[in-house]
Amino acid sequence: MPDNDNYPRIGVGVMIQNEQGEVLMGLRKGAHGAGEWCFAGGHLDFGETIFETAQREVLEETGLRVTITKLFSVSDDFRYIKSNNRHYVTIGVLAKYLEGQPQIMEPDRCCEWRWFSLNALPNNLFEGTKWMVQNFKNEKIYDPARISEKITN
Repeated sequence: MPDNDNYPRIGVGVMIQNEQGEVLMGLRKGAHGAGEWCFAGGHLDFGETIFETAQREVLEETGLRVTITKLFSVSDDFRYIKSNNRHYVTIGVLAKYLEGQPQIMEPDRCCEWRWFSLNALPNNLFEGTKWMVQNFKNEKIYDPARISEKITN
């Protein structure tokens, strides 16, 4: 998929919760969102369901197997249009952590995985992850009020 085509991409983010209610986040590497924390996830592939994408991406990125429980968030992500020509629609799904230890399976894309309390998240969140957390806490799947933030810079 060429990076310079002007069309939105569909991302699937996976909020994995452990028994303590903590969520798993990875510290991104590379040009797109480098230095920002995010949930596991990736692009929806042609012919794949949202839940299939979620399970595949979690396994590819962390080595974990999870149970996907529900879709809980949709967001329009505009932060990276100017810097990387990227516009995403991010679909957030909730997953139950089953077992195992997160591993860095894609060292060119992520340098660490860490569990965080939802009340003590890092400030530098990847945009799709930020909206997923906000939608989860507000119990809204989509928040049209934030569209006014579209591209203000």
